[in-house]
Amino acid sequence: MDETPGRDAVELRVHGISGVTAERILDHPVVVRVAGDTHAGFFRPRPGSGTAGGATGGVAVEAYRWGSLTAGAAVRTASMLLLLPFMLSNLAIWLRPPGHDRWGLLGLLCRLLAGTLTATFVLAAVGVALDLVGWQCVPYPGCRASRPYLAWLHSLPAGPRLALLSIVPLLALWVVWAIGTRSARAFEGFGPLVSQTRSGDRDQSLTDAGFWQDAHVTGWLRQVHVVLGIGTLNVALLAGVAPGGIGHVVLFVIAVGLLGAGVVLLALPVPTSPVRAGRILRTLWAITVVTTVLCLGSATLADATPSGSGKLPGYEGAAAAVVATQGVLLVVLTVVTYTRQRTARGDERPVLRGLGTPIMAAAAVSVGAAFTATLVYRVADALDHGDIPDPIRPNPPIVGPLDPPVAYWWAALAGLAALLIGAAVTSVTLLLSRRRRRGLAARIVERDYPDVPAADAHRLRLVRETIARSRVTEELGPVLLAFLLIASLGLATVAFDVIGIGPTQLADRLGGDGGAAVVLAYVTDAGVWVISLLVIFLLILGFRAYRSAQTRRVVAVLWDLGTFWPRTVHPFAPPCYAARAVPELAKRVTGLTARGPVVISGHSHGSVLAAATILHLPPAVLTRVSLLTYGSPLRRTYARLYPAYFGPRTLHDLGGRIGWRWRNLWRDTDPIGGPIFPPGSDGTPPDVDIRLRDPRSLTIDPADTVPPPIEGHWPYHTQAAYQVAIRELTDRSG
Repeated sequence: MDETPGRDAVELRVHGISGVTAERILDHPVVVRVAGDTHAGFFRPRPGSGTAGGATGGVAVEAYRWGSLTAGAAVRTASMLLLLPFMLSNLAIWLRPPGHDRWGLLGLLCRLLAGTLTATFVLAAVGVALDLVGWQCVPYPGCRASRPYLAWLHSLPAGPRLALLSIVPLLALWVVWAIGTRSARAFEGFGPLVSQTRSGDRDQSLTDAGFWQDAHVTGWLRQVHVVLGIGTLNVALLAGVAPGGIGHVVLFVIAVGLLGAGVVLLALPVPTSPVRAGRILRTLWAITVVTTVLCLGSATLADATPSGSGKLPGYEGAAAAVVATQGVLLVVLTVVTYTRQRTARGDERPVLRGLGTPIMAAAAVSVGAAFTATLVYRVADALDHGDIPDPIRPNPPIVGPLDPPVAYWWAALAGLAALLIGAAVTSVTLLLSRRRRRGLAARIVERDYPDVPAADAHRLRLVRETIARSRVTEELGPVLLAFLLIASLGLATVAFDVIGIGPTQLADRLGGDGGAAVVLAYVTDAGVWVISLLVIFLLILGFRAYRSAQTRRVVAVLWDLGTFWPRTVHPFAPPCYAARAVPELAKRVTGLTARGPVVISGHSHGSVLAAATILHLPPAVLTRVSLLTYGSPLRRTYARLYPAYFGPRTLHDLGGRIGWRWRNLWRDTDPIGGPIFPPGSDGTPPDVDIRLRDPRSLTIDPADTVPPPIEGHWPYHTQAAYQVAIRELTDRSG
């Protein structure tokens, strides 16, 4: 229960990423929760135990701790690593350039690309259960030897065996569905101050009341993606069993039609009427259940013919078709995004030439391919007793082929190339920018420390290097553009996927003597192992997150950045914590302003939450609200990566709403934060940004034993400028 008496002014601190404790936010050892719950709550120092660190006289300090929304539950944090490709695909649409999304084309392309990720996930499970185990391994004595858990499957004909093993992809689909729905329970249910249903329109702005409420859109997309996944399984199953006559052909056409219906529903806007959406989904689900039962029954009753040699019929083509579709969608998405950004105004030109959306989409596809290839290769490697076959080094006939699809071989080779080229481009970029960054740092230290004793020269060099390193963030653009170029060049392999030619086969045809094929076979194997090691590292990280709270906080940094936005592209992505944090902050601030002025104090990513909260406050509340940001990435990162939502117009609108009662503290040594309004910004008061010299001095104070530290990104509340800003903002609030 909140025991705040009177009409006290309140400083409400909102922390940044990594899930820090309430004690650290308040810089006080004894705190008590006054509102909220264990997932996210508001804390104050326990009455009678003293004031919070950095408190301003006459201003009560309160902390909003939201970090447990992403780092609190061990199982949730560890399992979310499986959802990384889905999270990246959901993030892509939010990096779009500013301007009207004509015909909703960007959203359409991103949703279709997300649908291919679901198909890729299901095809990976199909490749392991139906292809490698049911079709390629079980029929061969050498593969099922010493494996009694597989030997009993040999007594089943191919059709019933594949039908039984289809349970594995269905269970895998249910797992990712369950993770997303279960982990969202702590996030959802915190509606806006004004009720509004989200329509899924990407042109909505941050000021719309229902912006953060993605439950309706996510619920619709979740059902459609499950239908897509089940439809992919049905088509793969029917293609794998021997045709049983006209009935089998008709059922196959129905299964393909159901898959096409799911694609069409992804392309269409999400129905705004819950009644209409429910009616469509009920009909779709009824057709899906009936079709799936008929497919399983048809496979069970299929002719008792043994598995043939090679891969599961149709599986190679399905994997190649998905890769080809992803390639085409990425090309179209790149062209549309680049065309769109050329129409943007000069002050809204986004970073990366507006290609943030296709770059993030390519990352989602690449991570999804890495997960898929690792799963299939590692299972194949285990089944054939440690040897990965290829056209140059096939298995003996008694063992069976155990050969993954050609698309995965190309994925492994492209992954190795991306890592090597990416590392090279990063090194070259940092080397070429080093002189420029050092020159800028030298000018800053010359201005801040004009007369430095010779004894402090080493400290001066340390400060200069710290400032130079803090500018690395601005130099990563070429690296990301190179990644998109590599992904685009990798699309050339789609043609080889479709015709079933792998890297070693292509090298054998071009090389003539076979030597090139052997070399490329080993290079491809190296790519397989590199990708596998990266994925295994993620699995280890997930296991450590389950066991260690510290590791969970490290993993949570990724989720804090990636799950800030609503899920409007891929429903299996981790849930949006801002769907709770923003309405909850708005409700708390509204209640506190009834007692006195409130200064929302946002550090780092907390400043983004604070900005989103102010954009959702009613005018009557805004007259008593001020904003203090520090170490803020609002302009340096968010305005550049998300110009359609945090661009200059949004930031100016934010300042105008609160009468420019806004102060932003920043340091040159901070690698994340920076000024919000650079010099020359039109219509901006000159006193919003306050630069703090860091360190405060190079020399040792006579009363101290060591020189002042380089504080960088944290802390800010220990400096006098912080308390001065709080006092000024409090006095100016109504």
